[in-house]
Amino acid sequence: MSRIGKSPINIPSGVTVSIVDQLVTVKGPKGELQQEIDPVIDIQVEDNTVTFARPSDHKDHRSKHGLYRSLVNNMVVGVTEGYTIELELVGVGYRASSAGQELTLALGYSHPIVFMLPSEITVEADTKKGANPFVKLTSHDKQLVGAVASKIRSLRKPEPYKGKGVRYKNELIRRKAGKTASK
Repeated sequence: MSRIGKSPINIPSGVTVSIVDQLVTVKGPKGELQQEIDPVIDIQVEDNTVTFARPSDHKDHRSKHGLYRSLVNNMVVGVTEGYTIELELVGVGYRASSAGQELTLALGYSHPIVFMLPSEITVEADTKKGANPFVKLTSHDKQLVGAVASKIRSLRKPEPYKGKGVRYKNELIRRKAGKTASK
């Protein structure tokens, strides 16, 4: 059996998990999330735990067993604790500012980039003197916050020579040696 799929999910207090026609709905203090589950995977909610079972050891069944368990676990953690991703802007003149759901980035282009965020995400942008500007994205939906952070990073990916660009906090960039003068 899948080591991930066979471990049950404990439901904390204040969180409700309901299943209607293979649609799992998780409600908690931070919000509500829904996920469609493949009918092949059997899901049971009993005694504040969620368990998953698969009908056979077919490769497709094994992969979906662990996948849906992870997705539902991410939903439970999201509605209780939430998820945060921090991005760091490395480069001279790179700036970030936020107003509501609008993130404005200056990334070395001739124009500022205005990025509209979904309503489920809260953003905090700050520029401190002597430190790189950062953007902090927070949401209860792990998939959404990851996709938005990836989209923002794709606006100016870190380059390998000077390391300039938008990177995740504590991300290591493989650096290359530049040209050397030959004599």
